[in-house]
Amino acid sequence: MSKDRFILLSPGEVRPSRIPIPPAFAIKARTEDTEGRFSLLEVTLARDIPRHVHHEADECIFVLDGLLEVEFDDRTETVPKGGFVLLPHGVPHALRKGSTPPPRMVQISSPGGWECYVEDLIEAGPAATTSGRFDPEKLNRIAAKYHITYEEPA
Repeated sequence: MSKDRFILLSPGEVRPSRIPIPPAFAIKARTEDTEGRFSLLEVTLARDIPRHVHHEADECIFVLDGLLEVEFDDRTETVPKGGFVLLPHGVPHALRKGSTPPPRMVQISSPGGWECYVEDLIEAGPAATTSGRFDPEKLNRIAAKYHITYEEPA
């Protein structure tokens, strides 16, 4: 019953996660909370996200603070505080910090599942990076399960 899925979070409160996750990823609505329709996280972009494609999920981002640089298809846009971007599935994109401190944003993925990918990524830890940066080849091993493909350098 839908009324059984009512969730009210106080400021700073988050939904439980499968593993401990850093405060940069605050889960507000898990996929199972929305019967798979979407997931919602409050994210601080601590690391640039390399160019990738979501093959199934649309991604929506609303910038709460700072500047977010979005490489979308063949152009780069700067999204300021209060700005919004819809990244439809199937279109290559990358996300980069455009400010210090890094941007803080609300990220919605539809259908859901993004929080599960984040949990898997955090669980992988250094196995997903090279020299402290996300490594597309290593990310693809984790991302494939979520229908995401990172572009590997030529």
